[in-house]
Amino acid sequence: MTITFIGHGYVGLVTATVFADLGNTVHVIGHTPEKIERLKKGDPIIFEPGLKELLKKNLEAKRIHFTTEYEHAVGASDVVFIAVGTPPQTSGAADLSAVFTVAEKIGKHLKKGFTVVSCKSTVTVGTNKKVAEMINSVKPKEAEFAIASCPEFLAQGTALHNTQHPDRVVIGSDSKKAIDIMTELHTGIDAPKIITSLASAELIKYTANALLSTKISFANLIAFYSEKTGADVEEVLDAVGLDKRIGRVFMNPGIGYGGSCFPKDTKALIQIGKSLGIDTTLLDGVDSVNTEARENVLQKILDNAKGKKITIWGLSFKPNTDDIREAPATYLIRDLLQKGFKITGYDPEGMPKTRALFKDEITFANDPYEAVKDADILVIVTEWNEFKQIDLGKIKTLMKDHIIVDGRNIYDPEKTKALGFKYISVGR
Repeated sequence: MTITFIGHGYVGLVTATVFADLGNTVHVIGHTPEKIERLKKGDPIIFEPGLKELLKKNLEAKRIHFTTEYEHAVGASDVVFIAVGTPPQTSGAADLSAVFTVAEKIGKHLKKGFTVVSCKSTVTVGTNKKVAEMINSVKPKEAEFAIASCPEFLAQGTALHNTQHPDRVVIGSDSKKAIDIMTELHTGIDAPKIITSLASAELIKYTANALLSTKISFANLIAFYSEKTGADVEEVLDAVGLDKRIGRVFMNPGIGYGGSCFPKDTKALIQIGKSLGIDTTLLDGVDSVNTEARENVLQKILDNAKGKKITIWGLSFKPNTDDIREAPATYLIRDLLQKGFKITGYDPEGMPKTRALFKDEITFANDPYEAVKDADILVIVTEWNEFKQIDLGKIKTLMKDHIIVDGRNIYDPEKTKALGFKYISVGR
């Protein structure tokens, strides 16, 4: 098939590249000429393991094309995907302006014949019907179309694998023809195909992210209990997680969740609930506990700081990505700077974006060892693999004071204390 993606962020670019690798002709539309030129040269702009190599392969095969123009790409396509951002507004509700802007542009350039317009952006229930109305009001008379919702479930850091081997493919539409085309497009992806209404598909994405956020906040709530009672949260959750009805996946205590999805989508679902007159106390609590988890780690730093020099390992919101949106480290840095601390940061991929955000307010190191030189406290915020088996003996010789605040519980408390560190983790 010939398909178009509008948007080349973590969702749009990864999914477009995977569909190109399956043999489709794929156009990707962006609005920044400089970024489009970089993409044409094989620079994915974002960091995602394996993406650069797969992008280069499909550029060389001439299966993926980048442009700022809608006319040719949309006019040649059987399916057009909307994959633009829906950032949170001040209220927490999703900002859908980019979705509606591109919907109008799509409508004006639809080909003669039938096209599926499929939304991959995370949008509130009812948005796709508004998109259909907007397209219908501007499309050429000879153009036919149907709307589908095909939410994404990729996780940054494993996005290629998640797209190639997802747990499920959700296709929501009120058009059988659209469902048939979308099912055919996903033939090369071995996963259950879940066919739903538009409204169900829109709600499925929010439900999945809110439930995962809930598991993280629940784990942190139990960590708070553990710290007050002397229990070990990891022992508690290991035992509870062996219950097949519960499981241990995503039930990890620490400094809380971040990124472009969980905080935004949980807040958006709260706003959706309030607009529908639904009691959102449960989700309010999830969001509140996440904030408290960050504040809990901040307080551990403040309670143990003998000096003002702090090292932070991990700036991205999770390992294997350079994304710092809603990253716990960003919140910590802002709070610590306000309190007069001097911060040195290190992250394998997240430093360029963090540097752009904080300019000269913090210092950056070339490696974890350089980062801890003369530090009073080492704070671990992101659980990159290179931190997990690092030479802690060497770390001790480089630090001024031997205090570790571990926001991800990556070290064994007894072994770390035996090396001479004051080791403070979460819920242990």
